[in-house]
Amino acid sequence: MSTVPDPQRSPEQPAHRVDKQVEVLERVVIRFAGDSGDGMQLTGDRFTAETASLGNDLATLPNFPAEIRAPAGTLPGVSSFQLHFADHDVTTPGDAPDVLVAMNPAALRANVHDVRPGGTLIIDTDDFTPRNLAKVGYATSPLDDGSLEGYRVHALPMQSMTVEALKDLGLSRKDAERSKNMFALGLLSWLYERPTAQTERFLTAKFAKRAAVLEANLRSFRAGWAFGETTEAFPVRFTVPPAPAEKGTYRNVTGNAALAYGLVAAAHRAGLPLVLGSYPITPASDILHTLSGLKRFDVTSLQVEDEIAAVGAALGASFGGALGVTTTSGPGLALKSETIGLAVALELPLVVVDVQRGGPSTGLPTKTEQSDLLQAMYGRNGESPVPVVAPSTPADCFDAAVDAVRIAVKYRTPVLLLSDGYLGNGAEPWRVPAAHDVHAVDPDISTDPNSTADDGMTPQFRPFLRDPDTLARPWAVPGTAGLEHRVGGLEKADVTGEISYDPANHDRMVRLRRAKVKGIEVPDVTVDTGDHAGGHDHADSDLLVLGWGSTRGPITAAVREARRRGLRVAQAHLRHLNPLPANLGEVLLAHEHVLVPEMNLGQLALLLRGRYLVDVISCNQVRGLPFTSTEIVEAIEDVVAGRVRPTPRRDAR
Repeated sequence: MSTVPDPQRSPEQPAHRVDKQVEVLERVVIRFAGDSGDGMQLTGDRFTAETASLGNDLATLPNFPAEIRAPAGTLPGVSSFQLHFADHDVTTPGDAPDVLVAMNPAALRANVHDVRPGGTLIIDTDDFTPRNLAKVGYATSPLDDGSLEGYRVHALPMQSMTVEALKDLGLSRKDAERSKNMFALGLLSWLYERPTAQTERFLTAKFAKRAAVLEANLRSFRAGWAFGETTEAFPVRFTVPPAPAEKGTYRNVTGNAALAYGLVAAAHRAGLPLVLGSYPITPASDILHTLSGLKRFDVTSLQVEDEIAAVGAALGASFGGALGVTTTSGPGLALKSETIGLAVALELPLVVVDVQRGGPSTGLPTKTEQSDLLQAMYGRNGESPVPVVAPSTPADCFDAAVDAVRIAVKYRTPVLLLSDGYLGNGAEPWRVPAAHDVHAVDPDISTDPNSTADDGMTPQFRPFLRDPDTLARPWAVPGTAGLEHRVGGLEKADVTGEISYDPANHDRMVRLRRAKVKGIEVPDVTVDTGDHAGGHDHADSDLLVLGWGSTRGPITAAVREARRRGLRVAQAHLRHLNPLPANLGEVLLAHEHVLVPEMNLGQLALLLRGRYLVDVISCNQVRGLPFTSTEIVEAIEDVVAGRVRPTPRRDAR
C-alpha cells in the first residue's frame, strides 16, 4: 500500500502521480455509510454538490437514525447517504449501489447485501477489531473469511492515514479521527473526477472561526485525493459526462428547500407577506430553517411552543391579511386538525405542509412514508373538505408549493401539501425559474363594502357573499373602515356571516364549502403511453400504473424497464388528490388493469375504488424507504402474467 503524499499540497498541484486509465461511465450509484457521528450526511452532501456542478443528473437518498447519536458501532447507529448520478435523466437514487464506502463493521454489515454483484467495496479497516466485529454479529472478519469474494474490495486504513496526515497539528487522536470522512470524500472525488474547489470553499466558510478544525479537514480532504492519485490500489479512475439539459440556471436543491422557495415566490407574486408558524419536527424542520433566513423577502418565521400554537399563529396571520403557512409531519398534523377545521369554517387562505414520515405515533421519525393521505382528506370533525396537493420530486416541491398558494388564496381555503421524508431530504438539479414564470394570483383583498343594507342605499360588507365562479368569500383585513365583520368557529349564516343554528342554513353552508373545493380548477391527468418506445406502440396499453407523490421516480424507472422488456404499460401520476382531475374516471376505465404503488397499505386505492367503482390493484410497502424500480417491475410483470387479478368490476360509465 502506498504511503500518503504531502497532505498540505492542493490536489490541483500533485507532487507525484501514477498514470491511471480513465474509464467513461454512463451512471454510478455510490453509498457512503458509517456511524451517525462519522459525518456521512455531510460527505454525501458535498459529493452531491461537486457532482451537480459538473452537470450530471442525480438523485439522492439520505438515510439516518432517529437518535441524535445512536450507539457507536451498532447496526441501529448506521447512517448512510446514497447518490445516483448519470449522463442521462435520473429518476431514482438507484436500486443497488455500485460502490459502498463503509467506515466500520456495522456499516459494512448493514449495507453490503444491497450492493450489486461485482460491485466495489471501499472499507476503512481501522475499526475491524474483534470487539467491534462481535458487536454486529461477525464471528470472523469478513475481510479475511472469503465472504466478500463476490465484490471488488479495497481495504484501507483511512482512519490511520488521516491521523498520519494531521500528526503535526497537535490534535488528539480522537479529534484527528473526526476528519476521516473528508479523507473518504477526497478519495472518491479523485476516483470519479469530481471538482474540489467548491468543497474547499465550503469548508473554509464553515470552519472560518476554528482554524485548527479547518486545517484538519482541508488536509484530510487533500490527503484522500492524493492517496488515490499516487496509490497503485486504484489503477482506474472514472468519469461520468454531463447530462443533457435545457438551457438555464441550475442549482442542486432538496425538496424541503425547494418547497420553502416556492412558498416565498408564490407569496411575492401574490403581493402578500408570508408568515410561518412552525414547531420543529422531523423531517419538516428544514423548511423552517430555510424560511428563517429569508426575512428580506417579507417573510416572518415563528418557532412557537407547540403544533397547536403554530397553526393558530398561521391562521391568525391569514386573518390579518398575510399568507399563513404552517409546517409539520404526521403527528403534528393530528394536533393541528381542530384549527384546520376552523380555517375551513372561516374560509381563509392557509397552507399546511405535511412532510410525511413513518407512523403511527412517533413511529419512524427519520424514515419516509405516504401514510397521511386519509388523515389529510378526512382527519377533522364535521364535513370539512380541504384541497390536497402532492409534489412528486424534490424540484417539483417548488411548483407544488406555488400551486398550493394559488388554490389557498384564490379559493379562500386551507390547503394540505403532502410531501414526505424522501422528497424533503432528497436532492436533484433544479432549473431556477424566472420570477415572471411563477404563477401570479390576485388576492383581491376587499377595501370597500360589497353590498347595501335593506334600505338599498347604506353601504354594507357581507363577509360570505361569494364569488359566483369560485364560491370564495371576500377577504377583508381587520381594521378596514366599513368592513367590520364577525368570524369564529360557530356556523355562519350564508351571505351575512351572522351566527346561525338554522338546520337548512347549516346544510347549505356545508354543501357550499364542499362545492367550492370540488370546483377548484386542476389540470386533467395526462397519460404517458410510451408510444413507439422500444419499437412498440403502447397507445392501447392494457395496464396503467398510477401513482401520487414521491412514487413518481420509481414508477417511471419501472415503466421504462417494463417497456424495454416488451410490455405494454401506460403511466399516469396525480398531483391533485382533492379534487381529483375531472378526466380521471375516464382514464381508469380505459385500461383493463390499474396498478397503484403506494408507501402505505392502499389509501389512494381505497379512494379510487370508492369514487370510481374500479377495482384497482394495490402495490404497497411501508419499510421506511422508497420503492425500488425492481419491486414495481415485478408487480407489473405479475399483473401482466395474470398472477394478480382484480375481482370482476362494474362498468362505472
